[in-house]
Amino acid sequence: MTSPLVIDNTDKSRFELVVDGETAYADYHVTGDTLYIDYVFAPEALRGTGTAGKLMQGLVDIISNRPQKIVPICGYAAAWLKRHRL
Repeated sequence: MTSPLVIDNTDKSRFELVVDGETAYADYHVTGDTLYIDYVFAPEALRGTGTAGKLMQGLVDIISNRPQKIVPICGYAAAWLKRHRL
């Protein structure tokens, strides 16, 4: 079984993670070399399963390959980044 894959849906300006047919996402906007995370959402069916954390890890992994820095606007994103970033 493969792990769910976080994708950057640039048409919707959000990172997405589909699990069991449900989509968790992180809305963002970019200004210059900064990616602002505006809002992180997990459907009710995925809450408490660690999906939002997996979404954030995938987002960080993608951005680590780009010349961008991350600035969280969303409270969840800010707390997650504070706990998990080096």
